[in-house]
Amino acid sequence: MHKLTILGATGSIGSSTLKVIDQNSEQFSVVALVAGQNVEKMRELCIKYSPKYAVMSTPEAAHQLERTLNSAGAKIEVLYGEAAMSMVSSLEEVDTVMAAIVGSAGLMPTMAAVKAGKRVLLANKEALVMSGQLFIDEVKRSNAQLLPVDSEHNAIFQCLPPATQSQLGHCDLASQGISHILLTGSGGPFRYSDPSTLADVTPAQAIAHPNWSMGPKISVDSATMMNKGLEYIEARWLFNTQPEQLKVLIHPQSVIHSMVQFLDGSVIAQMGEPDMATPIAYAMAYPNRVNAGVSALDFTQIAELTFMAPDYSRYPCLKLAMDACFEGQHATTALNAANEVAVDAFLNERLRFTEIAKLNHSVVDKICATHTQVQSNNLESLLELDKMARLYAKELITGHAL
Repeated sequence: MHKLTILGATGSIGSSTLKVIDQNSEQFSVVALVAGQNVEKMRELCIKYSPKYAVMSTPEAAHQLERTLNSAGAKIEVLYGEAAMSMVSSLEEVDTVMAAIVGSAGLMPTMAAVKAGKRVLLANKEALVMSGQLFIDEVKRSNAQLLPVDSEHNAIFQCLPPATQSQLGHCDLASQGISHILLTGSGGPFRYSDPSTLADVTPAQAIAHPNWSMGPKISVDSATMMNKGLEYIEARWLFNTQPEQLKVLIHPQSVIHSMVQFLDGSVIAQMGEPDMATPIAYAMAYPNRVNAGVSALDFTQIAELTFMAPDYSRYPCLKLAMDACFEGQHATTALNAANEVAVDAFLNERLRFTEIAKLNHSVVDKICATHTQVQSNNLESLLELDKMARLYAKELITGHAL
């Protein structure tokens, strides 16, 4: 019986994780649920799954949840804040932590799980984007087990030889006969749109992903393909790649979730319906497989599988992320911070869709010009850099300097 803490329980990944638990209740149980401020959804989950702990991001949300649970007669300890999130991520009775808090807010509790030597199911790509080598080194030091949950990284993981799977962060792809990794992406809702029309894209249009059901922030990132850029950075750390070993490919149908190409010309691909329950179930049960509650592909119903190279004029955020990846930790930390501010501003109609990339570029350029000596092995330094990048991004938005 695996005992879980779920970071981001009310989000899309959290919901899919609980779906897998429902399918396999004899193998998994919930010890702690962590969420932001969605009290109503958290109450429903607490009543259904009876965790020992429920953690909210703010004291107001926690107090509201505590009142509603008390009125329902539920005996659950309600906590709040980052320290509490880190505490339930490192509980002795917990062996597995689903790290699915979106954005930089997930870094500290995910790092706490790693330091405690847990089995960490990584859906929070920002942990690696923000702290890269530091995160990977801590996984090795603490003997934690890191398993990727993002559909693309999970697909790559499934295609790798067992010897490589057991050495995430420190693997040698070439020695295993691997020439490169093909990271696929759908291209989002605007892959066929005239680039000249993208400035007028609304938040509602940007979050309407054609294939996947995701939260608003990740959906906007998919529309700009920043999501693929962040995944590129994550893949660089997970699979210890060199620039020539990592490629991005547009695949509109989202049937092939990623591929690994070998030196002999062979390509191994992982395929499936676009449902996050599949990679989640694989990570939860690894090295075994369990019922994910997802239908198998019906190949007679697949009309075509198409592929194309990414158009960087359409997806400037993708190119910026790929360049930042091998520029240094200061660049990717700044990029992630700027992008979170930019997407929030866009969703609140304070920034146009095409200004997301402009803002990101301006912030990365500023940080790269002034902070190339940041200590990438020091978490406090990286968090300070993250804060500075956010302040600069907000100044640009307030001053309409784009």
